[in-house]
Amino acid sequence: MKIGILETGRPPEPLQAAFGDYPAMFRSLLGPGFDYVTYPVEQMILPADPAERDAYVVTGSPAGVYDDLPWIDPLKRFLVEARDKAALVGICFGHQVMAEAFGGRVVKSEKGWGVGQHTYVIARREPWMDDAATISIPVSHQDQVVALAPDARVLGGNDFSPYGMLAYGDRAISLQCHPEFDPAYAEALLRIRRGTRLTEEEADAAIASLQAPNDDARVGAWIRRFLEAA
Repeated sequence: MKIGILETGRPPEPLQAAFGDYPAMFRSLLGPGFDYVTYPVEQMILPADPAERDAYVVTGSPAGVYDDLPWIDPLKRFLVEARDKAALVGICFGHQVMAEAFGGRVVKSEKGWGVGQHTYVIARREPWMDDAATISIPVSHQDQVVALAPDARVLGGNDFSPYGMLAYGDRAISLQCHPEFDPAYAEALLRIRRGTRLTEEEADAAIASLQAPNDDARVGAWIRRFLEAA
């Protein structure tokens, strides 16, 4: 299966040597057996035709979907066109830009930063999922989907992110959380944001939450099964 990774951002420079880039994280999450190609969307590089790949994964990004950046509207147009031609998976920013492209709305949330490890309650089970009632996954976001696209289905969420997992038809899913984040990377990210984006207390609480068992592997398996079936 041919998978295109739509790279919409990069980890902070100090962390790249130790943890790699986001495409590497997704290759690790999804595992072998796929033919991966990365498209650096921030450089205005998108597939010429959505049919180039069987599926696309949209990564996280420090950008907001509402930012006046030259690559965001072309990405939205590409996602609308690709819906009928390829499977789609969006993570964090990818989750948000898919929601906006398909008719929903995203804002910078008044709730502030969601960081550390969050637990989502599963609201609806799809064929590629197992019987887990909840999943606990690292998160790192300030933006939120606040209005759904007309055909969106809510698969899961929590009080902080009610629309934490969404599906559109049979070939598009998205998650606000970060199953591709190793807890060590999530912790390193929090440490460099301590005292800038986050208070000392917020960072410490978030780091402590990452010590609990997580469901990264389970959700990675879900995404893999979704891609194989789409």
